[in-house]
Amino acid sequence: MQPVDYIDRVTCEKVAESVMGDGALRFAYETALGRTLWPVLFGSKFLSALMGVYYDSRLSRRAIRALAAIPGCRADEAEQPLAAYRSFNDFFTRRLKPGARPLGEQIVSPADGRLRLYLDAAADDPFPLKGATKSLRDICGGDLPPGADEDAPARYDIAVIRLAPVDYHRFHFPCDCAKAAPTKVIPGRYHSVNPIALVRYPDVYADNERHVTRYDTVFGDLWIIEVGAFGVGTIVQTAPDAPGEKYQILNRKGDEKGYFKFGGSTVILVTPAEKIRYDKDLVRHSSDGYEVRVFCGERIARPIFRRRFPAAPAEITLAAASGPASEAAALAAASGPASPDPALAAASDPA
Repeated sequence: MQPVDYIDRVTCEKVAESVMGDGALRFAYETALGRTLWPVLFGSKFLSALMGVYYDSRLSRRAIRALAAIPGCRADEAEQPLAAYRSFNDFFTRRLKPGARPLGEQIVSPADGRLRLYLDAAADDPFPLKGATKSLRDICGGDLPPGADEDAPARYDIAVIRLAPVDYHRFHFPCDCAKAAPTKVIPGRYHSVNPIALVRYPDVYADNERHVTRYDTVFGDLWIIEVGAFGVGTIVQTAPDAPGEKYQILNRKGDEKGYFKFGGSTVILVTPAEKIRYDKDLVRHSSDGYEVRVFCGERIARPIFRRRFPAAPAEITLAAASGPASEAAALAAASGPASPDPALAAASDPA
């Protein structure tokens, strides 16, 4: 069986991913018998909810050390010692020690995971792979604006950050942003988001349960999409919210947005094409067909230009950070909304 490889961003070397439940995953997606069980395994919330009850119970504590022993788990970064966690989900949704995820410059990864880019994509083309029947617009629940005219349809840059069970499962804001529309909660199935599953079921992002929110930023619209997956009974949003009028709350880069309960899961960032520029190494590896291991708070892109937002500072209040905030974030909060910075477009990219 072919292993799932990703690129280590520091060494640029291929790494074989340690997949929790690899044998069961391959049975479900790579055998005819397994695929006949899809309606039972992935089509009902009951099984996912049942797993959630178990993983929330003290009986599940024995599984904590098994997960912590898998390469890449980084259990030493957990806020508490392993024995302090009351259940498997308590550990799975753990916070980290202060300083475990330094906040980088510009636009940062919202989560730990394996990142792959899909640049200059049309909203209505099959996404993400050949063989898909659904599109980016389907994933967003139809919340993408059309192009200026039929001859020039809108194009989008997409970053897919896939979380594996070994990862830190809280997700954060990748940049300063203000909520521009209510969150859409779209019910769906509970397929795995592992590449093994994606090859066999490429419509997973459009068919799984997901939360879709549009934000306003200095570079324009940003959609943040959280996708649930097999074993994930809940996507929990923890960021302060003020339903109704937009711009009531400004979320600072690095503030906690929410978390996933047990299972694999995905965060997707969508921006209109050519509004931000992703780092060259991410573009290069993505074009070669590889995901790149990134960590929450690590720089992944920069705006090509900036604009003033929101229209008036009085329209917003600063969201209280729900997790530890860096000194840089605190300074940014004190300084107010960013001012236009023409020099930013000339900033150099990392290799």
